[in-house]
Amino acid sequence: MNGPLIVQSDKTLLLEVDHPAAEEARRAVAPFAELERAPEHVHTYRITPLGLWNARAAGHDAEQVVDALISHSRYPVPNALLLDIAETMDRYGRLTLEKDDSTDPGRLLLRTTDRAVLEEILRHKKIKPLTGDRLDPDTVVVHSSERGHLKQELIKVGWPAEDLAGYVDGEKHPIDLFQEDWSLRPYQQQAVDGFWAGGSGVVVLPCGAGKTLVGAGAMARSGTTTLILVTNTVSARQWRDELLARTSLTEDEIGEYSGSRKEIRPVTIATYQVLTTKRGGVYKHLDLLDARDWGLIVYDEVHLLPAPIFRMTADLQARRRLGLTATLVREDGRESEVFTLIGPKRYDAPWKDIESQGYIAPADCVEVRVTLSDSMRMAYAVAEPDERYRFASCAPAKDKVVDELVERHRGQQTLVIGQYLEQLHTLSERLDAPLITGETTVAERQKLFAAFRTGEINLLVVSKVANFSIDLPEASVAIQVSGTFGSRQEEAQRLGRVLRPKGDGRTAHFYTVVARDTVDAEFAAHRQRFLAEQGYAYRIVDAEDLGTLDPV
Repeated sequence: MNGPLIVQSDKTLLLEVDHPAAEEARRAVAPFAELERAPEHVHTYRITPLGLWNARAAGHDAEQVVDALISHSRYPVPNALLLDIAETMDRYGRLTLEKDDSTDPGRLLLRTTDRAVLEEILRHKKIKPLTGDRLDPDTVVVHSSERGHLKQELIKVGWPAEDLAGYVDGEKHPIDLFQEDWSLRPYQQQAVDGFWAGGSGVVVLPCGAGKTLVGAGAMARSGTTTLILVTNTVSARQWRDELLARTSLTEDEIGEYSGSRKEIRPVTIATYQVLTTKRGGVYKHLDLLDARDWGLIVYDEVHLLPAPIFRMTADLQARRRLGLTATLVREDGRESEVFTLIGPKRYDAPWKDIESQGYIAPADCVEVRVTLSDSMRMAYAVAEPDERYRFASCAPAKDKVVDELVERHRGQQTLVIGQYLEQLHTLSERLDAPLITGETTVAERQKLFAAFRTGEINLLVVSKVANFSIDLPEASVAIQVSGTFGSRQEEAQRLGRVLRPKGDGRTAHFYTVVARDTVDAEFAAHRQRFLAEQGYAYRIVDAEDLGTLDPV
């Protein structure tokens, strides 16, 4: 009874970070609890229904969750909480969607093991129109076109359906992995197996851990035509290059569907942007989803999925769907849509576990705090509330810190990352370093990234376009000067830019430069929550003491 965890009846968990068993407890609760706050000594987690249902879909039962809490708790766990956990997890699976054994391919069956639940949900005004005839007291007909919409509405009323209706095979297209001088890492193979066993769902792996290879493994397992949805054109071309290098696919078999090209081939890589382009109020490229009989759809960076893609995905429930991400956190709160429309979490590897195996680099995370001058503090105080974050983020006091950090790591591959273009232009000129923003052409981006990879240049200033799906294996230092408010997903992506393992085994360095006593500091603390959940601790240093910072 001297564990590191305090379990409270309001479904919060307090974890004493300095306790010898804290790491073991953190791993035990991570599958079902979400980190909310992560100050120095006590981290706060919250148990939510969605977290429990994700755990249930991933194969964890209530007994395992209860055991994790009791085993690590310092005090007796409230019995009412344990009962609530068991009852919440038991809600998942009382309703199932199954194929109709009749000859009608358009019919699915919604079945229940609890007749009262079926009676309850059929009285909801948004659910009743999605269902058809009542075949017996425990079964109602659902048209296959309503499969996704029904699952969305069911989770809103607290009765998530387990989807057992299966998938169409899609058009066959053999894809083999070329594993002559490499092989899928054990966790990558486990991720592929976990996804395939579930049929659809999300694989959560840290940046640099090879999510693209998990996608390739799933494609080889499927052996069908595949539609891959990615964040941008640079990402699309990195996927193409990786597939050409790792699989039997040829250039003629891989098409790019982006703003500049409209190729539809057995494996087609499309950008979210082109799919969500509207013309005259109509999504003009939506036909791509039906252009071939896709057997698999891969959603890269699923935590960034635009809302229109959710609506499109609701109609694609008969296709196998694989979501790839470093974090299930969505800043718009639409995690339940990922759960229902892409699928539940099928595999999640703790970042520190993969680091300990040598597959991603160890990281030293440092927050450098700068103090605004008296005149700047006064200007900040009288600024309009919606301008204060930009004002604090772009504080000139940060420029000197960036100079020092770049000099400290001279000769190492370094990224300076920010949100505001004016600030980035200033830093680019100050550091005499190339700048990449959304205005940089795809060709120029590829040229600069290639020069960075080869070591021809070792310093880049980049905007948020480099947050995701950019493969820069040799980047070992990231200096973050501003971000998208308190975005935890962005923090994960930016740290991920430097986590690819280094040839000499050296540590990666991730710096965040923050203006103290401002909303900049508040948002930075919020962003860091996700990394704290993964086991990364931030060292905090004053800008004046940067020269005395011990190397790691």
